[in-house]
Amino acid sequence: MIHINVDPGICGLKTDISVDSEDGMTAKIVIDSECPDIKNIGEELKEVNGMQEVFTKYGESTVYKLANKYCKHSTCPVPGALLKGIEAACGLALPKDVHIVIKK
Repeated sequence: MIHINVDPGICGLKTDISVDSEDGMTAKIVIDSECPDIKNIGEELKEVNGMQEVFTKYGESTVYKLANKYCKHSTCPVPGALLKGIEAACGLALPKDVHIVIKK
């Protein structure tokens, strides 16, 4: 099982994601978020085909379609984090932290 904690920055609405895949193909997803938009995604997104999600054109995955439907902020890092979790849970990539560092 893959666990992801997302601290999205200035909004402060943290999200915890769990993704599990028993067969390396189907990803089962649980999203716990302080953000109402991400909560809506979590209510609809329970299970996906990992291969289809990860190896589709940018913006055409179920994750990004739901983000487009619910998220009001296009720079939200949660959809990308969710796809990285699906990728790792299905064995399509090794789990590795992703960092975005913003300095002024």
